[in-house]
Amino acid sequence: MAQRSQPVTSVGKMRCISCRDEYLASDAGTCKECYEEASETEEELKREIEDLKSKISFLTWLSPVDDHHRPSSVLSFTDVVLVATDDQSPPVPAHKAILVSRSPVFKAMLESDMEESRSGTIKISDVSYNVLRSFVHYLYTAEATLDESMALDLLVLAERYQVKHLKAYCEKFMTSKVNGENALISFAFANQHNAKHLMEASLSMVMDNMDKLTKQDEYKELVEKDPRLVVGIYEAYLSKQVNTAAVATEYL
Repeated sequence: MAQRSQPVTSVGKMRCISCRDEYLASDAGTCKECYEEASETEEELKREIEDLKSKISFLTWLSPVDDHHRPSSVLSFTDVVLVATDDQSPPVPAHKAILVSRSPVFKAMLESDMEESRSGTIKISDVSYNVLRSFVHYLYTAEATLDESMALDLLVLAERYQVKHLKAYCEKFMTSKVNGENALISFAFANQHNAKHLMEASLSMVMDNMDKLTKQDEYKELVEKDPRLVVGIYEAYLSKQVNTAAVATEYL
């Protein structure tokens, strides 16, 4: 692609794209002063980014569920455990301070006279040990290793305990995985758990593949379980058809 030339203002001179002053022609596109200022700004931003990374590293709590980097001192100061009641697995240790700061649900639970606060044990149903472990790890580090199954389970937990950052994190991952095969299931899941972006992406994919999706077993199950949702899909589909026809008519 040809490089766009700068406007010539007088013989041998160009006009700077930053300050609009004239300067001797060169390949930089800016005058010397603006070029040097931009370079200084870039270096400044790099230093600020490094400072922010250092602060994040300093402020991030070491996760007590990280077996590879977990010193015994970290475990000795944990003051609460989370238990997956549907799984015969060991409890997941944590710090009340972290749970309270990350989740308003945990905050209400642990700052009141509820059983969880007195016993130091939080029982969580409908979750596996691996999912619970990943959930606690995220509360400390804002990091999680996701596949489609883990993202789905973590989003449910994030919604239950109002961990908005984790919910958005999982929703973004799931949205990137929407395709013609899973769009219907994704739309139903998103609707159930109020995942707006996933819902929009899934609905768009559903409408683009209506002929195929209406033949799937998942569609038949959805008709039986939630006919209201199916009506919503058709309303959106018909609205799209009407809008497309209206646009086409304007160009006739």
